[in-house]
Amino acid sequence: MQTNLGPRNETCFLSVREELRDFKTLGVRSNDRKDHWVVFMGPRTFSEHTTKPLNTPFLPTPRSLQRPIVESFEEAPLHVMVFTYLGYGIGTLFGYLRDFLRNSGIEKCNAAVEREEQKDFVPLYQNFENFYIRNIYMRIRDNWNRPICSAPGAVFDVMERVTDDYNWTFRFTGRIIKDVINMGSYNFLGLAAKYDESMRTVKEVIETYGLGVGSTRQEMGTLDKHKELEDLVAKFLNVEAAMVFGMGFATNSMNIPALVGKGCLILSDELNHASLVLGARLSGATIRIFKHNNVQSLEKLLRDAVIYGQPRTRRAWRKILILVEGIYSMEGSIVHLPDIVALKKKYKAYLYMDEAHSIGSVGPTGRGVVEFFGLDPRDIDVYMGTFTKSFGAAGGYIAGRKDLVDYLRTHSHSAAYGTSMSPPVAEQIIRVMKLIMGLDGTTEGLQRVQQLAKNTRYFRQRLSKMGFIVYGNEESPVVPLLLYMPAKVAAFARHLLNRKIGVVVVGFPATPLAEARARFCVSAAHTQEMLDTVLEALDEMGDLLNVKYSRNRKSARPELYDEMSFELED
Repeated sequence: MQTNLGPRNETCFLSVREELRDFKTLGVRSNDRKDHWVVFMGPRTFSEHTTKPLNTPFLPTPRSLQRPIVESFEEAPLHVMVFTYLGYGIGTLFGYLRDFLRNSGIEKCNAAVEREEQKDFVPLYQNFENFYIRNIYMRIRDNWNRPICSAPGAVFDVMERVTDDYNWTFRFTGRIIKDVINMGSYNFLGLAAKYDESMRTVKEVIETYGLGVGSTRQEMGTLDKHKELEDLVAKFLNVEAAMVFGMGFATNSMNIPALVGKGCLILSDELNHASLVLGARLSGATIRIFKHNNVQSLEKLLRDAVIYGQPRTRRAWRKILILVEGIYSMEGSIVHLPDIVALKKKYKAYLYMDEAHSIGSVGPTGRGVVEFFGLDPRDIDVYMGTFTKSFGAAGGYIAGRKDLVDYLRTHSHSAAYGTSMSPPVAEQIIRVMKLIMGLDGTTEGLQRVQQLAKNTRYFRQRLSKMGFIVYGNEESPVVPLLLYMPAKVAAFARHLLNRKIGVVVVGFPATPLAEARARFCVSAAHTQEMLDTVLEALDEMGDLLNVKYSRNRKSARPELYDEMSFELED
């Protein structure tokens, strides 16, 4: 079956190659992190796109057609980075000392080690990541995997635990820490909550269908609820068709290999989620990485791919697939979609967009980054999203043209081998999606989307004015606050929990070694009083731990990037 991800016409690639053979790039500044704000401009509507000949460099759209999207990626002061690396260096030295004591039998080793009879084998555990876990992560391990014993609403309950052996093991005290303000869950619209009367339809589905399906979609696991949900997702996204899956991670990792394979090229953003990375690796396609949200880096890879084709044979690539995310969960940045769409059209590539964090959380009516930028839904070849964030459920979807979805129904590994989505989970998603779309006869869904945007702007602006280094887009409900030093990461999370504020702190290997951070997730369920309580605590914590590193606190006036100082020709 020929899908909309079928091979491009090779004569098209040949003609493009000839036009670009002597092409030289325009020298512009890359979108690396600098010590100032980045203002990205995007077109207001799809109809305002302009198309340039293939033998001209890609430039942003004219200023008259642009809307400002402000993103901040401020660099830390030099002394902060010096002390951060110095701290890791000292920790490494003491780690080697303690490993020596363990190997000598002076100190007990609680970590996994090779058995004596395997001493001549290739070691399984002796690598840097295991060294890091054993000697650095273990010292601050109590800040992760905290057990929650309530719904992940605006507040939740945490089970208290203590350790008697320096975080190697934990024991529960039996005490419950009540009403902790939840600043870590991806409950963007506040719809992951305790049972109320609005969930009555979910209860009825449990009574009718039960909890499990016990089969795959290709066998006996397709229910009428699945079909109802897929039709609703397609309507919500304004596309031809959609298919839902029981697991969000597998939606990426199991479907990308069905779309591309050997002889295809994947161009992946360097900060893409692990599910996208795994799917790309499993596909067998050639993978090349472009700098995060950097259209100049992406265009260079696209141009080289079109000109030179596959290694050795120089044949045209069967397909070129660009992988991006709507909102990047560790950076809080939003994909520069208008420019990427323009590049995709110019070089005849395909675009696969993961909207796990952006669907339901951005856009005037919560329809994601396509609506956020006012683009045509047909500009995206493959929509992917999950129901685990804004929808308070589980699973994911692939959407787009009908022939794409029909192809995946027979070729997707997840459809062939993965258990179908649970009926009450499907009903929860249907209920929430109707709420967002206003099909329930109320405006509650729209009000939640608007409240989330209001809370996001308020929280981000207050943090920036306090002097913290905050990454990401001003409209992104994912708010990374940079802490850098591992000792401060631990102290930050512990002190806030003592004040009944639950936060997620993130470090290596989820982030670069020297960019540890706290990651806040704003929710529509947060009240003004909750946010003010959190901000007051953060202000005091910033002074206590000396983590107000920003040098831009006195001026919020954005500075333009060098590459934005020119316009397209008429």
